[in-house]
Amino acid sequence: MRISKLFGKTQREIPAEADTISHQLLLKAGMIHQVAAGVYSYLPLAWRVFKKIENIIRDEMDKVGGQELMMPALQPLELWQETGRDLAFGKGLFILSDRRDRKLALGPTHEEVMAELVSHNVQSYRDLPLLLYQIQTKFRDEPRPRAGLIRVREFTMKDLYSFDTDKDGLNQSYNKMLQAYQNIYARCGLPALLVEADSGAIGGKDSHEFMVITESGEDEIINCPNCQYTANADKAQSIKSKTEDQEPLPLEEVATPGAATIEQVSNFLKVHQNHTLKAVFYVADGKLVFVVIRGDIEVNEVKLKNVLHCSELRLASEAEVIDAGIVAGSASPIGMMGINVVADESITSGANFIAGANKPDTHFRNVNYPRDFKVNLLADIARARAGEECPKCGDKLSSTRGIEVGHIFKLGTFISQKLGAFFIDPNGVSRPIVMGSYGIGLGRLLAAVIEQNHDDKGIIWPLAIAPYPIYLCPLYMESPQVATTAENLYADLESQGLQVLYDDRKESPGVKFNDADLLGIPIRVIISPRTMETNSIEVKRRSEKESELVPIEGIATRLEELIKD
Repeated sequence: MRISKLFGKTQREIPAEADTISHQLLLKAGMIHQVAAGVYSYLPLAWRVFKKIENIIRDEMDKVGGQELMMPALQPLELWQETGRDLAFGKGLFILSDRRDRKLALGPTHEEVMAELVSHNVQSYRDLPLLLYQIQTKFRDEPRPRAGLIRVREFTMKDLYSFDTDKDGLNQSYNKMLQAYQNIYARCGLPALLVEADSGAIGGKDSHEFMVITESGEDEIINCPNCQYTANADKAQSIKSKTEDQEPLPLEEVATPGAATIEQVSNFLKVHQNHTLKAVFYVADGKLVFVVIRGDIEVNEVKLKNVLHCSELRLASEAEVIDAGIVAGSASPIGMMGINVVADESITSGANFIAGANKPDTHFRNVNYPRDFKVNLLADIARARAGEECPKCGDKLSSTRGIEVGHIFKLGTFISQKLGAFFIDPNGVSRPIVMGSYGIGLGRLLAAVIEQNHDDKGIIWPLAIAPYPIYLCPLYMESPQVATTAENLYADLESQGLQVLYDDRKESPGVKFNDADLLGIPIRVIISPRTMETNSIEVKRRSEKESELVPIEGIATRLEELIKD
């Protein structure tokens, strides 16, 4: 491809709206174009990278026995209603009506459609196991699209679904896919970390994410350096520090004028925040929930949503709290009636806490559970933090940030049961098929590669997914010798099947070198009057500072060696 004919122009300025390295570089390199919030066009260079990632994924899926098919993006809403996942996805599900007022959903994922399809094609245990996949466009109405290709509303995903007769079969399929995913990331030059994850709206009991560590990552990862326990912050557990052992003291009311927040109360009464109980109010599926947690710990809303088994969870407004007759800033679980009270296990990790007294500017000293109050549900709803103890080995936990580049789920049978995907076992008994779900977002993977592979000059593509492996960069094209050599070499390399991006523009060396660095092509081939003096060509890897001079007659062989290496 000649750059003079290439669609898409590099930019010299970083766009103001770009808040991550990958977003900045993709826009600056002229590889993507924003059409709407969370909706992008891929220009030719980015699309070549995309297709190479797609081919790697397809190859690894086929190697483990996956069969590729294609399902519709438009899905009858009734399928989602049968599984109840229309409520689980909530406002993230794009819903539309056709001309006959039938409700349709733009598929954010395809478990329902796939289970319905399999129900018509699988009758016996002899038809299983199955691994079926597609690479197709998905739609999710993200509330805050950001970071370019990392958080979007329209994207391409590889989604594979496994179908087995029992849990052992599911475990085998799950492990196959886990290894296939690791192979994909290795081939894309991307170090990915396996972490325990929450299943979210997809459902199922067990799931893992593959994370790429980067400062710009939107997800927090909690890990133990000692035993390698690793989990997404939404899923992570920890052993909370305990306060010193004390004998329960009598409940005592104390005035706290002007002290409404945990910080204000702890400062006023001169106690550490871990000696306080915090009240947080949520609305779960339209009903008020009173959450009690130790004052120094934050509520993990994903865990809370899971234990409440609700479809929608949000913080209650001040008006909703007041309408319930609750004194904001002095709310207490003591004497609370008619409201669902959910408490974190941390309320058992100490004694003689400070808590609200349900009266303005008033708190209680020496609050103890369960002596002084009852709860409807006691569970781990706390956000794990670095510095707390590992639940596996007791060592100190650490924290880092990452980008999710893949998610795999053990779905079990809840979707197959609801959609009639059954099989007849060897004893003639009808049983629900055991399902797994495995997804990779291709655009997100592309962006994550850039987050991991760049410098202050631009992208550094891994060779396997680079849009072109070779950047042919003749300098001073006004020289007939340079121009002729470049044209002949371009034709020769193309005829030998080597993919070349040929910078045939009559631009200055500075402009060409800046664009070459920005675009990140792995191997740069430089022809100049200086190299012509020795009948040679300069070859430089994008990831290295040093270059080498190669005789013109041996250049094709040397380039093939570099690509092979």
